[in-house]
Amino acid sequence: MKKPNTSTSSTAANTSPKAQPSRAMSAQALMAERGEVADIREQRLLTSLDSENKSYIFRRDIETAIAREGLSLDDYRFKETRRILTALGPDERIDYRAFREIIRPSILLAERALQGNMVIRDFDEFCAEITKIYDETLPNTGGEVASYIPQLARVNPDQFAVALCTVDGQRLSLGDSRTDFSVQSTCKPINYCIALRLHGDQVVHRHVGREPSGRGFNELALNHDGRPHNPMINAGAIMCVSLLKQEGEANVADRFDMVMETWRHLTGGSNVKFNNSVYLSERTTADRNHALGYHMREKKAFPAGTDLNETLEFYFQCCSIEANAEQMAAVAATLANGGICPISGERVFDTKTVQNCLSLMYSCGMYDYSGEFAFTIGLPAKSGVAGALMIVVPNVMGICTWSPRLDKLGNSVRGIEFCRRLVDTFNFHNYDTLTGHTDKKDPRISTVQARAESVNELIWAASKGDLGAIQRLRVRGMTIDRADYDQRTPLHLAAAEGQTEMVEWFIEQGIDVNPRDRWGTTPLDDAYMQKHAGVIRVLEAHGGLRSGVVVTPPEDPAEMAEHSESGLTNELIWAASYGEIKAIQRLIARGVDLDGADYDRRTPLHLAAAEGRLGAVKLLLDQGVKRAPRDRWGWTPLDDARRHGHTEVAALIARYLGPEAPAAPGQGSASSESPST
Repeated sequence: MKKPNTSTSSTAANTSPKAQPSRAMSAQALMAERGEVADIREQRLLTSLDSENKSYIFRRDIETAIAREGLSLDDYRFKETRRILTALGPDERIDYRAFREIIRPSILLAERALQGNMVIRDFDEFCAEITKIYDETLPNTGGEVASYIPQLARVNPDQFAVALCTVDGQRLSLGDSRTDFSVQSTCKPINYCIALRLHGDQVVHRHVGREPSGRGFNELALNHDGRPHNPMINAGAIMCVSLLKQEGEANVADRFDMVMETWRHLTGGSNVKFNNSVYLSERTTADRNHALGYHMREKKAFPAGTDLNETLEFYFQCCSIEANAEQMAAVAATLANGGICPISGERVFDTKTVQNCLSLMYSCGMYDYSGEFAFTIGLPAKSGVAGALMIVVPNVMGICTWSPRLDKLGNSVRGIEFCRRLVDTFNFHNYDTLTGHTDKKDPRISTVQARAESVNELIWAASKGDLGAIQRLRVRGMTIDRADYDQRTPLHLAAAEGQTEMVEWFIEQGIDVNPRDRWGTTPLDDAYMQKHAGVIRVLEAHGGLRSGVVVTPPEDPAEMAEHSESGLTNELIWAASYGEIKAIQRLIARGVDLDGADYDRRTPLHLAAAEGRLGAVKLLLDQGVKRAPRDRWGWTPLDDARRHGHTEVAALIARYLGPEAPAAPGQGSASSESPST
């Protein structure tokens, strides 16, 4: 097997900070000597994994980064990447040339994963929340197992599984997620989709309606046209099964094979099973289903030439298919993905078919609880009397819960509770997006991005005097005195930028005119420092105070760090302030300027130093950031570290600065704690 060009080392070399940039330069020089040109996007991806700027990584670095995003190298999309990686030893160095050979067969997926651009951004944090919901739901032992089908009555009632699969193929499984169960009524959406695929909606809905019945799932009732109300109740499901054949096709065995093959494609290539004992139990307890069949035949609802007994037997067989929660989550994810299986990339159903199916799952999928479920949970779902619940979050993920105990309407007790907790935590309800600002979490954006957007948008608008934007944000529920990582408020920035009308408006809203930032300074201090006479008059007229903190801003603005208007810069600074290494690595992969500064000319290194984030400081320094940028007040990251007493951080920055590092006031070394302000 061909292996990429690598070199072997049992451990990474320990070298001084000053030597690390030269190693990176030598790697680039070597490529230039070979006449090779590095692809900038590939280089960013490698750099994001090469936290110490060694110009090489190891196999485990790639494997860990992929797994962190909820993906597996067993994913078909990583087939060639996996083949190359498995040929490498754990201590073989992977340089740029080897890295590009490894990732190019799956470059787009690898790029999205390393940049954190999967549909669920912080998948590890999301998994922790789902696990918490699972643990909180587990003690609920309410309900009873279905007893009218003998085989279902014998299932261990304490089993509980939750599995999910996103439209990007991120996966999580909890509990008894690989235990097989009878799909029962969760086969109804699938059979409906197959019928639509074979005949189209015009033909299918000549025989079955699209309205909720308002009755039990096996009620002996039809609509005013003598047709079953919808495909999600027993009568409609029997009708759909009668349509699962092409014109002239008579072999019911071939029809069942077609159904099983469809399930295989929906699950991404894994084989579902058939439980004959459940099938026999279904047959012996099927009086109501036979009555429904005869009632529909009396009303001439079936397609011409339908063999009723054969159709009923086929229906019982479909209900007796067995799957596990992981497989059902993949099925739900295929529906969430518009008919394309995220596991295999294969289109199973067209988008129109899935749209029709999800519409009926939303209105009719939960038996006689469908209206309440749509109101409180707001997601398409289908339950089955074996305890399965298949939930679809469109364009995001599919979820399966399985717990055999049912409520009086035939839905899994634990499944319903899990869904309630899910939508209480995340903004997955169909109409959560209408509420504007919400306390619910949106896992489709990263935690860092959420922090950055919720504060920086407000402060940026204030600094520019955009009153309309501030008012719109307030209408959405955002408080207008939120502070950033330095405790700087919109009023601070409006004062610093001389936005007199904005300052007057803030005061009219009754906010505190003397908020204190990280250094204890007030908006009036900002106005005086920037010599904005109009703002000074307004603030002093309304009780504005000066803090007494003395600062000496740079006389030449060119001495300050360069301001960046990129939203990625804001995210990076927030990530640095919280020491979130993963988020910083993702942003490196996206090509963010590591030296970009915010509105106060504060850089990521400033904030990492101010908060004592040693790991983040080292990562940034190893990536070659400017070591002594100055902010609006003339302070450097070393000043921040000393001011806040972060001696280890101060010592690290001083070591990277070398002879350029100023001694701390009153001491002969650069590791003292607190300079004068």
